[in-house]
Amino acid sequence: MLSQRVLVIGASRGIGAELVRQYLAAGSQVHATVRDVSEPGELSGLYGDLTRHRLDVRDLHQTAELAAELAGCDIGVAIHNAGIYRGFPRDEIMEVNAAAPIRVVEALLDAGALSSGAAVAIMTSQMGARRGRTDTLGDYGDSKAALNDEFRRRAVDWGRRGVIAVVVHPGWVRTDMGGTSATLSVEESATGIRRVVDSLTQEQHGRFLTWDGREHPW
Repeated sequence: MLSQRVLVIGASRGIGAELVRQYLAAGSQVHATVRDVSEPGELSGLYGDLTRHRLDVRDLHQTAELAAELAGCDIGVAIHNAGIYRGFPRDEIMEVNAAAPIRVVEALLDAGALSSGAAVAIMTSQMGARRGRTDTLGDYGDSKAALNDEFRRRAVDWGRRGVIAVVVHPGWVRTDMGGTSATLSVEESATGIRRVVDSLTQEQHGRFLTWDGREHPW
């Protein structure tokens, strides 16, 4: 499933920026969010049908503004990539990684920004897979586990509202977050994520997938 209208949340660098590059190269109309549109990071100098939007995912007012800006846009692919790892207080990690993605998707749905049958992918991590564990997975792992839990609670309703939604583990990627020893390049991860998202079927709604299309245990 390939749409000409794509939204990438958290696109100033890394996987998000590479997703923007690849969708632009495929001829898509891309909406991309950055925290400061005057400093778009890796989006600077990109050409194509690209619209940059301001969004700090912690900011409820900016989230509402983005949803209003995109109301009626018939976004066919929405990828929530924004996240943080080390160097932040636990409550901020939980807010950005667990609460904000759900809030952003809800706002887009409420505004009618997503087309019928739109693909919605939220970046999670295998580090948030509980696999029956009830003890801590660390601040980052706990935030992704909380995201996964809330996603599963919302999935039925989101499906009824007409989207195909999944959470996606992007792999261990050579980014600022993943480090230089990671096994995947940004390009490899983004290419895999695009393949997964663009080929989603209704049967896959509500699942936890990996960048290369495998189903991941919760």
